[in-house]
Amino acid sequence: MSGDKIPVENVNVPGHVTNVDAAKYTAMKDAMLNVMSDKGMTAKDIKEAAKAHLPDDLFPGGATSGWWQKCVQLDLEAKGVVKRHATKPLTFSKA
Repeated sequence: MSGDKIPVENVNVPGHVTNVDAAKYTAMKDAMLNVMSDKGMTAKDIKEAAKAHLPDDLFPGGATSGWWQKCVQLDLEAKGVVKRHATKPLTFSKA
């Protein structure tokens, strides 16, 4: 999938679409959905738990995982796959 792009949305900017690396997006999405609880987790907890499920060739040592976690989280929120809870700190769960 090298060079392939995938369109992503941002729940905070409706109608805006950006194209990102499909392999990294898919790897992060799979990792996040694998570790997310139904009760809700902070973005930090999701990022840390997801690192163990990321391929090292795409995320050596977890590099850039924070940016990709946020990108995927905002896209999945826009698509209704993930929901944001009105907690402090913010927590997220599968919808």
